[in-house]
Amino acid sequence: MKLKFTYLMLLVIVFATACTKSKTAADLNPTSPSGTYAGQFRLIHIHKDNTKDTLKANILLTMSLTTGFKVTGDTATVHAGSYGSYIIGLSGSNTITFVDKTYPTTGTPTKTHLNGQYNYYYDGTVLQMQAFGPLDTLALQYDLKRSN
Repeated sequence: MKLKFTYLMLLVIVFATACTKSKTAADLNPTSPSGTYAGQFRLIHIHKDNTKDTLKANILLTMSLTTGFKVTGDTATVHAGSYGSYIIGLSGSNTITFVDKTYPTTGTPTKTHLNGQYNYYYDGTVLQMQAFGPLDTLALQYDLKRSN
């Protein structure tokens, strides 16, 4: 009887593993974001009296380790449409460095560009990135979800 039970359990395990969803590359390595992400960008200005002004835009971010990144969506006022390359942090650090090819070489840009180093969280679906400006009076936040 014990032997039949063992074979029955093995059979159940085989069928259960055969019915599970196969994993994609993003599922196997959720620390390396690539694909298309949609969500909100927030530009937060923190004043000396600790009050905050927040500007928002809905953006679409496309990322590929081989071709780079591209920002589209609501790029009319707060966030610039842009493209360029990016590097995932070395030595397991949760940073991404973006190099925006449309970033102005002189003067001050009128809109925020996805450029520079950002701390990030990624779980295979949710991508959150954040960077702080000079004197920690400016915060750039991206709250995105994988859309493909």
